[in-house]
Amino acid sequence: MASALPSVLPSVLTAPSAPVVDLRQLPELWALLMQPASLLDLAALLGSLLLAWVIVRAWRGREPGDTASIWLGHHVVDGGLFPLMALAFAFMASRLLADAEPSTVFRVAIPMLVSLAVIRLTVKVLRFFLPDSTHVRVIERTVSWVAWLASILWILGLLPIILAEMDAIRWHMGSTEITLRNFLEGVVSAVLVLILSLSLSSAIEARLLRGAGDNLSLRKIAANAIRAILLGVGLMMAMSAAGIDLTALSVLGGAVGVGIGFGLQKLAANYVSGFVILAERSLRIGDLVRIDNFEGRVADIKTRYTVLRTPGGREIIVPNEMLITQRVENASLSDNKLMLNTTVQVAYGTNLDALMPELKAAVQAVPRVLDDPAPNVFLTNFAADGLELTFSFWIGDPENGQLGVRSAVNLAILSKLNQLGVEIPFPQRVVHQARPSGVSSAST
Repeated sequence: MASALPSVLPSVLTAPSAPVVDLRQLPELWALLMQPASLLDLAALLGSLLLAWVIVRAWRGREPGDTASIWLGHHVVDGGLFPLMALAFAFMASRLLADAEPSTVFRVAIPMLVSLAVIRLTVKVLRFFLPDSTHVRVIERTVSWVAWLASILWILGLLPIILAEMDAIRWHMGSTEITLRNFLEGVVSAVLVLILSLSLSSAIEARLLRGAGDNLSLRKIAANAIRAILLGVGLMMAMSAAGIDLTALSVLGGAVGVGIGFGLQKLAANYVSGFVILAERSLRIGDLVRIDNFEGRVADIKTRYTVLRTPGGREIIVPNEMLITQRVENASLSDNKLMLNTTVQVAYGTNLDALMPELKAAVQAVPRVLDDPAPNVFLTNFAADGLELTFSFWIGDPENGQLGVRSAVNLAILSKLNQLGVEIPFPQRVVHQARPSGVSSAST
């Protein structure tokens, strides 16, 4: 098979870092790819793609079909894992065949698989974390053009020449010398690290939050901490790869500390309060709370603020420091049971000894009212127009709202009073009409 190959391979294949590239050799490259000698390379490449598809498909089969996954995607090949595994298998196959014959096909396929992996991961991560952003489409197209252009330049052997020219462009930042190539490599590394960190943190967060119950808050703080650590370590690695001296960050750290101590103390207090809330579990996602005359359910706990969703659909952003320093009423901290009250008046002279058990049974028959604790009725006031009765009853699902069950209880009380013929008094007033002047009492 090796004898069928040309005795001298084109420079685009044998020496991609050569200083001179003859683009007229591209027809020779195409002819070489069409030789029967390349069938083994093509078979190995197709085998790598098939093996990657089978592994990802078997993994995808254990996941729900409607799950939008960064790594697995909806249709196996549109995720980030397929091009990465195909790239790994193709690289191993090219190494195994390197001693037998030149890996002509792999010199073209591997850069294309690298570009495909970068594009897939970038698109998936951006769509996952910025689903409603109008700039995602522009970023996706930019990354796609840059990735495919870089792979084409590498195949043609032009990329090493361009990188060598970039090395000649230098400037100084203090005592550090930076080249244009280092700067661009640092930017690319930072973007890749950001994408990988976000994708890994999202996968870890999904695993942590899957099936979470009472420990949802602790899993949430663990996911936030892992994401912050991955981003911090990744950015430091990217800056180090760009040639930036990390010892200079000590000065920046001191400046940040001074800024936190003076101008950013409120922001720092909110972040610290967020971790305290998640760690102490004084507030949990799903709790029904009341703070600063606002009542709602805790929809999410961020590191800086907490989101409350009211029964009317409004969402309230509450700084975490307020949840630490002010009084917060939590209706579901130890359990979900909540007591509600309603009042009604009956006419004086009503037989309360016979009426109150009937009303208590009517309230207890309402579906959402709990039997334990049982509802109660009390004579709470001798009002001007009648006897005031107060009903107290408990519900176990305050997340379903309070107006509905209160209305059902009032309707049950009204129905029972109408059934028993008990009068609900209304205000009565006596009006005295003054006599006209000059009219004697005898004439009237």
